[in-house]
Amino acid sequence: MSDQQILVKISGTDKPGITAALTKLISEAGIVISDMGQSVTHGLLSLSILIDNDSEDHPIMKDLLFEAKKLGMNCDFQLIDTSKIDFKYHDLFIISCVQPEGINATFIAEITHYCADKGINILDIENRSYKNVLSSLDLKMVTNEKIDFPKIKEDILEIAYRHKVDLAIVRDNVFRFNKRLIIFDMDSTLIQREVIEELAGLCDAREEVKKITEEAMNGKLDFTQSLEKRVSMLKGLQRHHMDRLLDEIPLTPGVEPFIKIVKSLGFKVGVISGGFNFFTDHFKAKLGLDYSFANTLEFDSEGKLTGKLTGPIVDADQKAHLLDFLAQQDGISLEQVVAIGDGANDLKMLAKAGMGIAFQAKEIVKKQADHHMSYGNMTSILTFLGIPEDYTQKLAFNGQ
Repeated sequence: MSDQQILVKISGTDKPGITAALTKLISEAGIVISDMGQSVTHGLLSLSILIDNDSEDHPIMKDLLFEAKKLGMNCDFQLIDTSKIDFKYHDLFIISCVQPEGINATFIAEITHYCADKGINILDIENRSYKNVLSSLDLKMVTNEKIDFPKIKEDILEIAYRHKVDLAIVRDNVFRFNKRLIIFDMDSTLIQREVIEELAGLCDAREEVKKITEEAMNGKLDFTQSLEKRVSMLKGLQRHHMDRLLDEIPLTPGVEPFIKIVKSLGFKVGVISGGFNFFTDHFKAKLGLDYSFANTLEFDSEGKLTGKLTGPIVDADQKAHLLDFLAQQDGISLEQVVAIGDGANDLKMLAKAGMGIAFQAKEIVKKQADHHMSYGNMTSILTFLGIPEDYTQKLAFNGQ
């Protein structure tokens, strides 16, 4: 194979049969195809085929021009010295961007300019949007040299945060679209409430408990000590009051279709919470979850809370341990686990998972987590998992 090769470039309105017709001509001429790529942008095809330069004395050029004209396409040729092209990529990763109202051009310009300055090249751009709005975009990035990946991530996430774009940066490897287990935090993630604050509201202690909760979730207080203090304020609360509260707690928008979709694809789903299993078990049954882990409130013989907990405390370390345990139990790699949370006690769990997503999270979590989801609802995370936006529509259409 010669270092001097010919790049055939085809462009025009896309329709079935274009690639088939052109590659048939090349095949019948006995010419080697060294590389090829194709993309369609808003109905317009861009097809590139790199062929062996042994074809320069062959009428294939004329044949391709003639066939392209018949198909209503533009055809151009370029001589390429492939010996000067280095394909030894050091890093391959995807910048996955989501903004339901539309990704703005300023964000795209800024993030691509930043990558160019760092010597990072764009290998491919894929519009993963379903509707006629640029709401989901994947940028496949490559670099020939070793980069400071954690710093690159931090900078890119900061750009996304300023432009209100949800973003994940994932390695382009076998695990990207091979997730198998999804773990939710409960309070302010699976549901829209902090359960302990709702319970405190029944004891006229909401404001005091809310203040402690906010400090704990922002990493300003020890979680275990703050939890024990808050639970002590619930002493005397009756079980039947808690029963009534169950149906008053709203789920986070998008949770139900999200879980329905991933379960239909064979994922297992669970909740690991620093809250209480009285509530996580309820949502496990309601949503058809596979796992539920949380703290256990102690009741006395009359069905009243004692103000104490029983069993091990589900704190940040225990959350990460339980996630690890479930992955081992299911026989999967941690790279195949997705964790979703919002508070400081979720950070170790998010770091342990192959994809840890800070969902509408506290500032301390946004700064440390690798993936952010702050502007779309829960179904927007499907994009990070490689599940097309229109899958929800297909499920609805089929009545699933």
